[in-house]
Amino acid sequence: MRIRTMLAAVVTFAVAAPTLQAQDKDIVETAVAAGSFKTLAKLLGDAGLIETLKGPGPFTVFAPTDEAFAKVPVATLEALGKDKAKLKNVLLYHVVAGKVMAADALKLAGKGAKTVEGSEAKISVMGSTPMINNAHIVKTDILAKNGVIHVIDAVVLPPAK
Repeated sequence: MRIRTMLAAVVTFAVAAPTLQAQDKDIVETAVAAGSFKTLAKLLGDAGLIETLKGPGPFTVFAPTDEAFAKVPVATLEALGKDKAKLKNVLLYHVVAGKVMAADALKLAGKGAKTVEGSEAKISVMGSTPMINNAHIVKTDILAKNGVIHVIDAVVLPPAK
């Protein structure tokens, strides 16, 4: 049964993945060009992470959409906006060092992926849906010249320290 679930997830990833082609834009430029990551881009700027994610990398970013950020209570976003260190930690929890393509991420199912923030995020498959913590990975393998973006439908938070 577990093998069947993993195969279904591979098929889901394969169907969800766009055509892979070389990119001349970095992760930030790619996300901004997509048009559905305005909140993420703003928060990256607020946290001072734009230059980092424009750097050589490679990086893997599990990028919450604007709709995902809309699910976060306004008070929580405002509190993060006032605490740059905490905001930076939350955003870096969405980043994994290296270029982790969807097929590689599936190999981590049931395990953790070490984030740049320092904690591990759980990679799993629910039915045929790949997930990171409680967020569904809804689109995969969006290539940038310095890494890859996987689109998620929720903001994931690092564990309390």
